[in-house]
Amino acid sequence: MKGRFDAEELRPPPSPHAAPAGRPLPSGGAPAQSASRALVRVSGPDLARRSQLETTRGRLLIAAGGFAMLFGAVGLKLAVATVIDPMQPKLRAAAKVPGEPNIGRAPITDRNGEVLAVSLQVTELYANPQEINDPAEAADKLRRVLPALDRERLIARISQRTVGDSDRPVQFAYIARNLPPRQQQAINDLGIPGFHFRASERRFYPQGRAAAHVLGSVDIDGRGIAGVEKSFDERLRADHSPLRLSVDVRVQVALRESVEKAIADFNGIGGAGVVLDINTAEVLGMVSLPDYDASDPGGLQQRADAESPIRTVAARAPMPVAPRQDQDPHFNRATVGLYEPGSTFKLLTAAMALDYGTANIWSSFDASKPIRYGRFTISDYKGKHRSLVLPEVLAYSSNLGAAHMAMGVGPTRHREFMARMGMLNRLGLEVPETTRPLAPSANGWRDINTMTIAFGHGISVSPLHVVTGISAVANGGILRQPTILAQPDGVTRDGTRVLAEKTSETMRKLMRLVVTDGSGKGADVAGYFVGGKTGTAEKSTARGGYQKDKRIAAFVGAFPMNQPRYAIYVMVDEPKPNAQSHGYATAGWVAAPAAGAVIRRVAPILGMVPETDRIPQIQQTISIPLQPGRPAGAAPKAPVVAATPPAAGRANAAAGNAPQANGPAGRPLGVPLQQTPAAPAVPQPPALRRTEWPAGFRFAALPAPSDEAGLAPR
Repeated sequence: MKGRFDAEELRPPPSPHAAPAGRPLPSGGAPAQSASRALVRVSGPDLARRSQLETTRGRLLIAAGGFAMLFGAVGLKLAVATVIDPMQPKLRAAAKVPGEPNIGRAPITDRNGEVLAVSLQVTELYANPQEINDPAEAADKLRRVLPALDRERLIARISQRTVGDSDRPVQFAYIARNLPPRQQQAINDLGIPGFHFRASERRFYPQGRAAAHVLGSVDIDGRGIAGVEKSFDERLRADHSPLRLSVDVRVQVALRESVEKAIADFNGIGGAGVVLDINTAEVLGMVSLPDYDASDPGGLQQRADAESPIRTVAARAPMPVAPRQDQDPHFNRATVGLYEPGSTFKLLTAAMALDYGTANIWSSFDASKPIRYGRFTISDYKGKHRSLVLPEVLAYSSNLGAAHMAMGVGPTRHREFMARMGMLNRLGLEVPETTRPLAPSANGWRDINTMTIAFGHGISVSPLHVVTGISAVANGGILRQPTILAQPDGVTRDGTRVLAEKTSETMRKLMRLVVTDGSGKGADVAGYFVGGKTGTAEKSTARGGYQKDKRIAAFVGAFPMNQPRYAIYVMVDEPKPNAQSHGYATAGWVAAPAAGAVIRRVAPILGMVPETDRIPQIQQTISIPLQPGRPAGAAPKAPVVAATPPAAGRANAAAGNAPQANGPAGRPLGVPLQQTPAAPAVPQPPALRRTEWPAGFRFAALPAPSDEAGLAPR
C-alpha cells in the first residue's frame, strides 16, 4: 500500500487540456486540436469590471481631447492678441445718465496751490408727481426723514398738475438738495413710489470766509454770480484744470484777522485791507469786512437778518426793509466802496508838485492861517500855525500846505495828473465788482476842487484805487493795473510811466519820514523800513454835508522803502475812541497800528528777513530831514501865501487855470507864490465866489476837516 501511494503521488498532474477524469476525448480529434478549442470559464463580475474599464478609458480620451483643444484655442488667441496682432487701448467717453448734470467745475487755488474752491458730488431728491397717488401720505412719510420741509408746500409740489395752461403734466419737482448718504438711505427705506435721486455738484470753499469777496459765489445751478466765479465762469466750466489766483491764503488770513481786530478794538462797523505786490500789481490779499461764507448761503441769510439794525416797526409798512449797503456782508468795500481818501492823497499831491517842478523838498507853504473860499474855510487839525516846508506838510499832515501845493500846479493839470494816476477811471481788476470813482467833471473842476482834493476831500475812490496809485509812487513811477491772477515768475508786466524815477525816489524818503517822524509811527516795524501815510476823512451824508462823529481811518504804505516789494492798505469804517487811544479815533491810532500788525505777520510769510543789524546804514540812505536845507546856488523861496487870488486873477481862476496861462496870483506856473507884505491900509481882496459843482456832486462846508496831524503814538 505504501509503495502504491507513493507512486500515485509522484505522478505528474494532468494537462489542462485533458478531458476530465472518466470522460473520453471526442472521437476522431487530435489532442492538439482539441486543446485549442477548449472553453475558458470567466465569472460575471469580471466581465462587468472589464466593461467599466473600457468605458472609462473612452471617456478619459474624449475629455483629454476636449481640454487639449480648449487650451490650444486659448493659447492661440493669446498669441494673436499679444504677439501677432496686439490690440491698442481705445479711449471712450463715459456714459451719461439722461438728465444728469455735468460734474466737474474746475477748482480755484491760491498762488501756492492751496484749494480755495472745489466742486463736490452730492445727491438731489426729486419727485415725479404722476407716480404719487397719495401726496399727503407721501409727504408725511418723507418728513420723518426731512422734518425741515414744509408740509403744505411739499404736498403742493408732489401733487399731480399740469404745466401752466397746457395739458402737459409736471413730471419733475425738486424736493431737497445736498443730501448726505445717511438721509438718502433712510428715504430709500421708506419705499415711497415717485421719489428719485440724481447726482449733482455743490461748490465748497475750504478756507471759509478767508477770501469770500475775491472768490464770489455760484447760484443753485452752479453758475458764477459774483467774484472770480462769475468773471471766469466759462473758463471754469470748459477747462477743468485749476484756476490759479495771485492770492496767498496765508497773507489773506493774517490780513483779515488784523483788520477784524482793529474793527473790534475801535467798535467800527466794517473795514478793508489790501496787500499788493508793488512791482507786478498782483493782489496777494484783499479783505472786506463784514464778510460771509459762500459755502453756507442759508446761514448767511439768517445772519444778515439778525445783524441788520433796520427793522419794520410800523404796521403800515409790511414790506421788509433791506439792510444798509455798508452793513451788507456781500458789499466789497475794497473794490466797490467809495470813500474820501483823506490825507492819504497828500502823497499824490506832493508827487505831482515834485514831478511838475512846481515845488521841491525845501519849498515852503503858508500854513499860518486858514484859507477862506466864500463861506467855506480850510484849516489844519492841530496845525503848527507857521510856514511849513514840503516834508513837514506830509509829516504834520497839513491841509493848508497841501492846498497851496496843489494850487501851484493848477486845476487843469491837477485833474490830468489824477486821471494819469487812475483816480478817475474804473480799475481793470478781474472781478465784476468794481466801480468808477466820484469826481468833478472836467468843466466842473475848479480851484476849490483842487484845494480840497489835494488833501483827500471832494473826491471818492475805492481802497484799491489808493493802494494802486501809491504803488506807482513808490515803485519807480510805473502804474500797473491790479490783477487777481498769478503771474509767471520773472515776467515783467506792462505798465505806464506816470512819474519820473527821481520823483519816486524822493517820495520814498518822504513816505519813510511820515512813519518815523509823523502821524504813521504806529505802522513802523523794526527791520522792514515801512513808509506810508495816514488819512482820516469825515463821512459825507446823502445831502452833501459831513458827519462829525463818523469817519474813515486809513493807512496806505509800502515796505521796505530801501527796495519796495509790497504795498499795503488798511481801513476801518466809523471807528470809535477807546481808553487806549486817549479818546482819539484818527488813523494814527486806528489804521497805522493795524497795518503794522499786518506787516509784522505777513513779511516773514513772504520770505522777508528783517534787517535789524543794518538799520542805521539803511535808514541813512532813505532818510530826509524835516526841514531840508537849501542847496548851494538855489534861489531862496518865500512861503506861499493863501490861495485866494486877487481880483485881477479871478478870470484866470474861473477859466480853469490852464497850464500855459498864469497861476492863481497871475504868475507863470512853476514859480512859487510870493509873500505879499501886510498893509493895514489896503483891504484884503474879496474871496472867490463859490464854484458850482457838477450835477449829482455835492460839496460840504469844510470848517476844519479833521486829520491826525501831530497825533503819532508810538
